[in-house]
Amino acid sequence: MNETLKRTISGAIYVILLLTSILFSTESFFILFGIFLVIAIYEFCNLVQANKVFPMLFGIALYTTVSLLSSYNTVTTETINKILNTNFNLGVNIKHLDIVLMAVSLVVSIKCILFLFYDQFQKISTSSKYLYLLGYIILPFIFITKISFGVNDYNPKIIIGLFIIIWTNDTFAFIVGKSIGKNKLYEKISPKKTIEGFIGGTIFAILAGFLISKYYIRASPKFSEKSIMIWVSIALIVGVFGTIGDLIESKFKRIAGVKDSGNIMPGHGGILDRLDSVIFVAPIIFLFYQILNYVS
Repeated sequence: MNETLKRTISGAIYVILLLTSILFSTESFFILFGIFLVIAIYEFCNLVQANKVFPMLFGIALYTTVSLLSSYNTVTTETINKILNTNFNLGVNIKHLDIVLMAVSLVVSIKCILFLFYDQFQKISTSSKYLYLLGYIILPFIFITKISFGVNDYNPKIIIGLFIIIWTNDTFAFIVGKSIGKNKLYEKISPKKTIEGFIGGTIFAILAGFLISKYYIRASPKFSEKSIMIWVSIALIVGVFGTIGDLIESKFKRIAGVKDSGNIMPGHGGILDRLDSVIFVAPIIFLFYQILNYVS
């Protein structure tokens, strides 16, 4: 089969599966990303040569527990209080848990950035492997599910909007870089990425964020300006940190001596190759949401 045709079919199946699961129900969205998480853990363990069994079991347990508690805390709280005859406030405890998980993920994100830009970090210690697994792989998948709830209930438009921005950034970074790119962004890690492509991708991502807020999210007139500000800010976060996330995964692959993280998607590589941007920006966008809620 022609490589371009293979890549097109594989990409189309991925997009259809993703959109269908997001739009069908909260449960289908959680299940699909739970499957993606398992595959991502498997691929990352292959890259860093770590044991797979414990990380996969731990990842599934943590993802399932935190996601269920966060998504159904009202029902869970009522059930617990009815059984124990208490006024236990699970929502407050979940917020505390979110802060702890977010802090861990952000610390690991900083470690990943240092790992990317410092040449002496060419070998990964055993402790670092499992720290990366927790903060760079497992926790971001949890934050992806949390982002989809915004400030209220599950809203598929939020996560679809985020993926549209990421796809826009990736697509136009490639187009602009291919067309006019002359200055390499970080040649020793990703020879094809250019500064022009990075700037072009970010500009078009911001445009996509503006259009999403105005025509897809369709906030009420009272909050339209705030909605535009939020989505333009998300697009800027994606443009900058999504690119860094892509480079970080490229460094893991370079150290492992492989082109792709896996081969589950013909022509595209592995799940990590498709989700490297979103998993790195997810904790940062979740932090952005928390700041907005705090100041509003």
